[in-house]
Amino acid sequence: MFQQFLSRVWRALVAHLDVPLLLITAALMVVGLVTVYSATYDANNRMLAQVLNMAIGLCAMWAVAQLPPQKLMRFGVPLYAVGLILLVLVYFFGIKVNGARRWLSLGFTRIQPAEILKIAVPLMLAWYFHRHEALLKFRHYAIASLLLLVPFALIAKQPDLGTAILVGAAGFYVIFFAGVSWWLIGGLVAVAAGAAPFVWTMLHDYQRKRILTLIDPATDPLGAGYHIIQSTIAIGSGGNFGKGWLAGTQTHLEFIPERHTDFILAVFSEERGLLGNGILLLLYLLLIGRGLMIAANASTLFARVMAGSVTLSLFTYVFVNMGMVSGILPVVGVPLPFMSYGGTALVTLSVGVGILMSIHTHRMLVRT
Repeated sequence: MFQQFLSRVWRALVAHLDVPLLLITAALMVVGLVTVYSATYDANNRMLAQVLNMAIGLCAMWAVAQLPPQKLMRFGVPLYAVGLILLVLVYFFGIKVNGARRWLSLGFTRIQPAEILKIAVPLMLAWYFHRHEALLKFRHYAIASLLLLVPFALIAKQPDLGTAILVGAAGFYVIFFAGVSWWLIGGLVAVAAGAAPFVWTMLHDYQRKRILTLIDPATDPLGAGYHIIQSTIAIGSGGNFGKGWLAGTQTHLEFIPERHTDFILAVFSEERGLLGNGILLLLYLLLIGRGLMIAANASTLFARVMAGSVTLSLFTYVFVNMGMVSGILPVVGVPLPFMSYGGTALVTLSVGVGILMSIHTHRMLVRT
């Protein structure tokens, strides 16, 4: 009897967990934890903190996976409204660190409200398109674009270009999967290209310098170009098979900046080499492929656009981070999913995977 009770409890716990997604995510977390240990071997408190972050992330993933998409959809409007209110509070009362006002102090801790919008914006837009699914017209896409531009502008104003790009991409993917015309997308690209000179004048000096040093990092080797130069040296020095765990000279002689957060790929590349990078890329491809499969098989418009947005947002994280670390994109504050040290981004990404699990497992329950 007791064994039957335990069996029922276990089945209830794992009923809404997608095994392939869970295994891929867990593998990335393990790889990330081992790499974080190497990058912060002289600061064990960060290692323990990352273990706690991963535990919280897995709990958040499980909790979100238990909610059917219909219930997730109800969080769209209130979460979006709360996120905007917090962004406005950051503008007036936020903590300023290194010239950026991105955090709110709660006394016992501080939060970065922009992270909430990474989930709130696609939820809000997916809810909006689902509500008007029967007859989508140009005005619906225009309103959706406005709903996206407001948080994008508030986040970019902080300034936090990396998070603004991620929020903007997540919202754009929802609009794309909702069926926006290719002609409209082409027109927006043309407008963006025409507005590029105006946007350039609005960028902060350090942002313009990052873009210019991307072309030739050697023009400022100890300033804006330092990150790219050191990370590419670390990647190249790893060779085919790497120098081995805890044996990276660029890492342990502290040449790589932000080596446990945004530039953790440089640490991994130096220690694991080309072979390790190939395996890491395979894991990310499997994760993204599984997400696209879930999106393709989704049974409602909300589920389809939400799964597509979450999956392509993961792709954006990976592409932008790997691009900036390898020197083909400007340096922006984008972590490598499930590998970079940090709690807020890890929980946000875990919630995204939980949404994919919810969409897949609850659809299966309805069909059977």
